[in-house]
Amino acid sequence: MKTILIQLDTDPFPSTFDRVVAVDAGVDELFSYGGVTPENVTGLVHGGMFTRSPNDLKNTAIFVGGSQVKLGEAIVEAVRKAFFGPIRMSVMMDSNGSNTTAAAAVRAAAKHVSLSGARSVVLGGTGPVGLRSAELLASEGAQVTVVSRYLERAEQPCRLIQERIPGAQLEAAAADESGEYLQACRGKQILIAAGAAGAKFLTKEELQELSGEGL
Repeated sequence: MKTILIQLDTDPFPSTFDRVVAVDAGVDELFSYGGVTPENVTGLVHGGMFTRSPNDLKNTAIFVGGSQVKLGEAIVEAVRKAFFGPIRMSVMMDSNGSNTTAAAAVRAAAKHVSLSGARSVVLGGTGPVGLRSAELLASEGAQVTVVSRYLERAEQPCRLIQERIPGAQLEAAAADESGEYLQACRGKQILIAAGAAGAKFLTKEELQELSGEGL
């Protein structure tokens, strides 16, 4: 039986990046849809559900992507509501590359530092990758400083993560120039820079200085 991946993208055109990755991963058939919303997703889900027996649905999966993380999360919730009984498929979400990038960064850090109790800092912590990175670190018991240009913006993901993970060790910090970012990173064991492409938080010399301090 062929493996099928149903790509549900919130953008008008389904991501070519995600399509290439799916093909290279060995998917037999890739069905791609753009402009997907919580309101129009049910029919697409039911089309995948009712064409195979419950036991055969292990060969069908749904991938939710696109550039809008919140909308992607809403679509995942709508997909789950469309399921019932044993008639369901595996569902993955990686809007804006947030989950895979964050997971890879945290996994890489874990190869060098025990995450439980680790002093960590996430620069650009209010974006999709930063938020996911901070949440993953907090879920492993790390002490996480979330840094943004404005303190009130950094406080928002801290509140969100604490709602999801009671007891999470989080603090918000503001930094808007190189020296301030350097100060936010001092004394930390883990540094994740999660800004947009091209964003520069620290100079080469500052990174070398932090490395000499044990980062």
